Amino acid sequence: MAISDPHPFPFQETDELLIEPRFEELRASEPLCPVRLAHGEPAWLVTRYEDVKTVLGDARFSRAEATARDEPRTRYHRGLPGNILAFDPPEHTRLRRVVAKAFTARRVEELRARARTISDDLVDAMTGRGAPADLVADFALPLPVTVICELLGVPVEDRTRFRLWSDALLSTTRFTPEEVERYADELSDYMAALVAERRKEPSDDLLGVMVAARDEQDRLSEEELVAMGVSVLVAGHETTASQIPNFVYTLFEHPAELARLRADPDLVPQAVEELMRFVPLGSGGVARYALEDVELSGGVVRAGEPVVASNASANRDTAVYSCPERLDLTRKEASHVGFGHGPHHCLGAQLARMELQVALRTLLGRLPGLRPAGTGEDFVWKTGAGVKGLQKMLVTWDPS
Repeated sequence: MAISDPHPFPFQETDELLIEPRFEELRASEPLCPVRLAHGEPAWLVTRYEDVKTVLGDARFSRAEATARDEPRTRYHRGLPGNILAFDPPEHTRLRRVVAKAFTARRVEELRARARTISDDLVDAMTGRGAPADLVADFALPLPVTVICELLGVPVEDRTRFRLWSDALLSTTRFTPEEVERYADELSDYMAALVAERRKEPSDDLLGVMVAARDEQDRLSEEELVAMGVSVLVAGHETTASQIPNFVYTLFEHPAELARLRADPDLVPQAVEELMRFVPLGSGGVARYALEDVELSGGVVRAGEPVVASNASANRDTAVYSCPERLDLTRKEASHVGFGHGPHHCLGAQLARMELQVALRTLLGRLPGLRPAGTGEDFVWKTGAGVKGLQKMLVTWDPS
């Protein structure tokens, strides 16, 4: 392999929601950088927007090849067998098609009213208890968890259990390898039990549809069925649950943009897109393997070599965005890659967008003067996790 003298990556643990400071330098001088993640073999890191889109979207780069290799990764574990992220088209297309109809723009719009009701109920509970409130525990987590549970057909009362399992699956160092393995097994067993229930009592929720696809149309193996259920459950709430407080925190840090959004709530959809571009959700990407020699900005990736694409860096590329370090809620430049790109573009992107829009409208509309509580310990950040975000966020608001 040509990957020699790799740099440890992530290069440093950036505080809070700060982006890796070396990305700007790499985009300019070393767009194809040799790196070594916490686990697995060395890889190339690409940081430019166009290179990132090529690695994520070009069929010459494979996710399936990673299953036979010591894949570069930030986490100890490699996920559950049968995970949709481990496949290339056409196998990936077959799996994705089973659940894609649940996340179309039309279907998501049908869920918007329910998301508004859930949001209003959560805010009612917050105002009933009085300030300060923990925006994470009292709003950001229960909103997407309730929506995805109802969509998939998972008992909402089990959310404390699968939240722990989800944290373990996304852990980098927060849990020991033994704990990760145990919790992953528990989550798989939990999903398998729900599948067994759907076989006894068929339903029209998403899990019931998936079971029917397995049993009647033979479109899923049993392993794929369980893994798909786990993936939808975890991914269906994790991004939104993390980004709601991340977005609110970022708006607190940019008071002029917060004032602009409060003055014009119709900016919310565009604000969500700009915040998805601006806020770095994770530090390391998922490796793809080159199936043949591919020329990128910084050189040639040889067949068999893994590449990690930094979405966060791509979203700050000065070749694509003017003043990318500035939060501009009216920005209408190139589409961001916050939800990925290509075949593995986030399946639930439309759902996440809708929930984030509803969350911002509800919080800014119903909690006038929303701001940090001012206790001195308002913000507690996640540690040892693959997804950046707040573990606790204490807020207050003006009395109505």
